[in-house]
Amino acid sequence: MRVNAYAAPAAGQPLAPTTIERRDVGANDVLIAIEYAGICHSDIHTVNGDWGPQPFPVVPGHEIVGVVAEVGAGVTGHRVGDRVGVGCMVDSCGECANCRAGDEQYCLQGMVPTYAGTDRDGTTTQGGYSTHVVVDAGYVLRVPGGLDPAAAAPLLCAGITTWSPLRRWGAGPGRRVAVVGLGGLGHMAVKLAHALGAEVTVLSQSLKKQEDGLRLGADAYFATSDPETFSHLAGRFDLVLNTVSAAVDVDAYLSLLAVDGALVNVGAPADPLSLNAMSLIGGRRTFAGSMIGGIAATQEMLDFCAERGIGAEVEVVPADRVNEAYARVLASDVRYRFVIDAATLA
Repeated sequence: MRVNAYAAPAAGQPLAPTTIERRDVGANDVLIAIEYAGICHSDIHTVNGDWGPQPFPVVPGHEIVGVVAEVGAGVTGHRVGDRVGVGCMVDSCGECANCRAGDEQYCLQGMVPTYAGTDRDGTTTQGGYSTHVVVDAGYVLRVPGGLDPAAAAPLLCAGITTWSPLRRWGAGPGRRVAVVGLGGLGHMAVKLAHALGAEVTVLSQSLKKQEDGLRLGADAYFATSDPETFSHLAGRFDLVLNTVSAAVDVDAYLSLLAVDGALVNVGAPADPLSLNAMSLIGGRRTFAGSMIGGIAATQEMLDFCAERGIGAEVEVVPADRVNEAYARVLASDVRYRFVIDAATLA
């Protein structure tokens, strides 16, 4: 079926309206009428070519919420009319050790990303800046009732990207967590870490978002532009979650960790990061990375958010303002996630 979409025609070029072909609904597929699609910084990195050559034209979007319009004959877990979501992947081998362990995002054969990837049939995947998408039922999430669909869309990337390391490194009562950056990822990290019971501190370049940070659940807020911040907080945290997509002084942030603490990178800067090994050795510290989460973990996160009324802070925009939204993301002029109203593509 032909559907309306917004696509980047080439690296660094503005997105423009287009039409794309979606495959027929197979036995194990779900056709989703998209309601909302979040704008992730990864979308901008991809269309700007920051992460290397891409299979242009590219339709971005991997924070998708919509309603089931059709299901294949073999689908039992979703029904027409259900509200569902699709995150950053739409397939994996399902057979390797990582897939069997529920870590499909680390599939040893390579998970299939929601856009700009090569699907199992050899076609290029196209994302959620469109009116409809067809996805294997095993990669379709249930969006619980009670979650606002626009606010739920960013949970499919920003939510699970921060949920995974918070769970993996034990954020909870008695644990001190610092969140570096209060943007699309960072604001979700604050909400989730607070809801999990951790003591939460925001580390941001300035104090201009301090009121927001405290409202979202932070217990403290410090400016990293103040050199006294790093001496004052030295050795304090069990977990530092770095959400920014720019180069940072890794050694400085490692100094904030207690013994056995972990600095976990979820932001994906275009340039390499470096560190002094003594920053790790001196405190038995860990520098790690984390990428989204498996399907079961993503559903767990959605259910947790529904139970506690947690959604992203969003600004809903029509599709014809996507290029303006990109510019504002790069200028840090959004609080805290843009979401495209897919009805404006019809």
